Amino acid sequence: MQSETTRIPSAPRVLPDFLRRFDVPGPRYTSYPTADRFVEAFGSDDYARALRLRRDAPTGLPLSVYVHIPFCASLCYYCACNKIITKRFERAATYLQYLEREMALHAAQLGTGRVVSQLHLGGGSPTFFSDDELAQLLALLGRYFTLAPGGEYAIEVDPRTVDPARLAALAAMGFNRLSFGVQDFDPEVQKAVHRVQPAQQVFDLVEAARGLGFGSINTDLIYGLPRQTPVSFARTLEQVVQLRPDRIALYAYAHLPQRFKPQRRIVSAELPVAADKLSMLSQALDVLLGAGYVYVGMDHFALPNDALAVAKRQGRLHRNFQGYSTQPDCDLIGLGVSAIGRIGATYSQNAKTIDEYCDRIDQGQLPVVRGLALTRDDLVRRATIMALMCQGEVQFESIELAYLVDFKATFATELAALQPLVDAGLVALDGSSIRVTASGWFFVRAVAMVFDRYLQADQNRARFSRII
Repeated sequence: MQSETTRIPSAPRVLPDFLRRFDVPGPRYTSYPTADRFVEAFGSDDYARALRLRRDAPTGLPLSVYVHIPFCASLCYYCACNKIITKRFERAATYLQYLEREMALHAAQLGTGRVVSQLHLGGGSPTFFSDDELAQLLALLGRYFTLAPGGEYAIEVDPRTVDPARLAALAAMGFNRLSFGVQDFDPEVQKAVHRVQPAQQVFDLVEAARGLGFGSINTDLIYGLPRQTPVSFARTLEQVVQLRPDRIALYAYAHLPQRFKPQRRIVSAELPVAADKLSMLSQALDVLLGAGYVYVGMDHFALPNDALAVAKRQGRLHRNFQGYSTQPDCDLIGLGVSAIGRIGATYSQNAKTIDEYCDRIDQGQLPVVRGLALTRDDLVRRATIMALMCQGEVQFESIELAYLVDFKATFATELAALQPLVDAGLVALDGSSIRVTASGWFFVRAVAMVFDRYLQADQNRARFSRII
């Protein structure tokens, strides 16, 4: 008999008709309310107050820390991240000094030595930093926080910037999770998006990472890129299955050149038509599920023994601004340009330009420029949406006991709006709970959207990516 951690659940087939009907634009719900609802009325003083409240609260929960390193040596045309393209590697040293000063500003409000059980370095390209600079960054984090033994320490890696020796250095520093940006293995697609990296290079790096004992290796894929076809993407999927990373993030490319300047370099005529994009998504679902990957939720897949898949089976899945997580629902400190944090019932975001970020720190201020203090209604809806996104189920009684509300009365309109999803077999609804079905997991964002009060009042949804 297979154990709980090795059993592979049956994978429902997602019919193309359902993809066409329910693949609509919508938020990713790394938070609720979503970041587009943050306001400038919430500033550094409000954030400092939230830090002090946490300092004085009798909580033993650990922190999560995200560090945004914005620099990249080369521009990827599809990118919508906050980044700075430069080959002036000396800029890293100056940025590191500002990160230290930002940590000190946090310590002044929060105190030092707070336990951190989860660290994520993102960007940009964190491996723009040299090994010495990354080691300095970790030493600084260790000075202001306590990095818990056995925590999750992850770094995003541009395969073009590392070799096995660098991976060994990362392992020696304490990183135990890697995310490789692959996007597509096809050489023509790579040329079209200005990110050329031979497949063998990625295979060699993943093999080296496994030999070094990294606990989980993720690869990012994007469908809908220029020059991609269902045939070419099928080859990439075949190579990914051979690579067999522990986790796969499969994203849909959203072409928004009016918002993201780098995308203006993409030739629109080379983008796949909608039918081909749908075909690529459908075949990706079939191939990955057929290869034994578990659909964790949204655009994330994991092998059955990976901690993320185990957490989903055991009902311990959580979400933060980096996506799905196995860690408890904990407060998040965001460090660096544009970084987003969550402390208690507040969200905050740092300045999005490096000049404003540095200027605020020079003035002795935490570099927060926008955020949100959640209302009671926000908290109730957040609990409901996160239960759907992470556990795929909401027990009315649990929300009622935690927030002293009558769930069916509070959400009468929303429960009625779920009926089309119930009729489609994506949601099961009874008098005491909402449950996302096995097929419904592929459309869980659509279920969550029903409970988003801000979204229901907003007709401009085109700014969001599609939910599949």
